[in-house]
Amino acid sequence: MTIKPLAATALLFASAASLSACSTLKGAGIGAAGGAGVAAATGGSVEKGAAVGGTAGAVVGTVVGTVAD
Repeated sequence: MTIKPLAATALLFASAASLSACSTLKGAGIGAAGGAGVAAATGGSVEKGAAVGGTAGAVVGTVVGTVAD
């Protein structure tokens, strides 16, 4: 496991969390962090986990943002 994917995930999460108006980016950040964490804990690819988690989080964030508005 390298530090680059973890640093990129942390940066994405921090950026998404700071943008309170955009549920899609928040969801992507949270999903990427969660996906990377699960992948790291299970011995999988952190990069792939972050990508899959980010995509799923963006979809959920978009749906939640649309419903909340």
